Amino acid sequence: MKETIIEQIDRYRDDFYNISIYIGENPELGHEEFKACAVLTEALQKHDFQVDIGICDLPTAFTATFDSGKPGPSIGFMAEYDALPEVGHACGHNLIGTMGIAAAIGLSKVIHETGGKVIVFGTPAEETKGGKVTMAEAGLFHQLDVAMMVHPLDRYMKSGTSLAMDAIQFEFFGKSSHAAASPHLGVNALDAVIQTFNSINALRQHITPDARIHGIITEGGKAANVVPDYAVAQFYVRGAKREYVNELVDKVKRCAEGAALQTGTTMKSSYYEFSYDDMVTNTPLSEAFTKELISLGVKEEEILTDRGGSGSLDMGNVSHVVPSIHPYIKICNESYACHTHEFREAALSEKAREAMILGAKTMALTGYEVITNKSLLDEIKAEFLKP
Repeated sequence: MKETIIEQIDRYRDDFYNISIYIGENPELGHEEFKACAVLTEALQKHDFQVDIGICDLPTAFTATFDSGKPGPSIGFMAEYDALPEVGHACGHNLIGTMGIAAAIGLSKVIHETGGKVIVFGTPAEETKGGKVTMAEAGLFHQLDVAMMVHPLDRYMKSGTSLAMDAIQFEFFGKSSHAAASPHLGVNALDAVIQTFNSINALRQHITPDARIHGIITEGGKAANVVPDYAVAQFYVRGAKREYVNELVDKVKRCAEGAALQTGTTMKSSYYEFSYDDMVTNTPLSEAFTKELISLGVKEEEILTDRGGSGSLDMGNVSHVVPSIHPYIKICNESYACHTHEFREAALSEKAREAMILGAKTMALTGYEVITNKSLLDEIKAEFLKP
């Protein structure tokens, strides 16, 4: 049946090509991906998936389900399709979304014999307020036995880790005054922001090597001759484990609280983006994916091992609910970094579309193995349930 899966994905190759090009040439920001959502769900409906758009009160989120009507595992494929400001699909989400539906369609062609269920989750806004966070909190992934997605990169890489992240904002409120004539009557909110940065810079000496704290000033006053009565700083706080990020955020908050006390301002903290959990790769599922990738012609020595995540993914939130993987597929020979103009162009290339088909086939074959190989599924679940 694996041959049937491969044949079916190849049969609709041109459709998948056209979808990825259309999404790539029509970039839409998070929660505004109406064109992408429409073209992906229309393709799934043509292949008899039951589609539900606007789930979890997210207008561009969707689920698409193909149920064999027979008992068996439920396989989840994640589709991302949001773009970045100015640089468009410089993270290759036009490929990710199409890869997810192509894998699901390929696998759906055989599960009437194997049993089981295939579900595509359309997950908007991965780059900001990730849809997977909302879906995980709503319990949508509890129905799955495994979840997977593949991300484009300039190399092949096994699924690894990512950093947990909180996005925290500090607003400081002071009192305006003339900065030359009566500075003593003012309370400088910008001083509080600067002092917060100074305190965080001192804190960096005492954090673990995996942790990252980086921020910007989004509001610092309107004129140099007026004492700023309002100032705002935003920070990303990251670490290898969710538990450590929670500890670190408490320390960062104390830095801001101390700055407010020192300057006589008042402070309000809030989270301006959703919190991402660290990615926990399921090893047996990852090994199954790698095995299928090699069976499709990729040399084992080409597939690198992730040495530790440096970014943050909302797929991390999924991995805390269901056994998950997030490997990478090579779309270009050049060493282009994601979120660049060069990577955007690479994601629209013929080589990228070929890689997209390869990734879709690998995910579909991995899903087939999970459905038909009970010992593999037992191993997957056993590792996931380990304390």
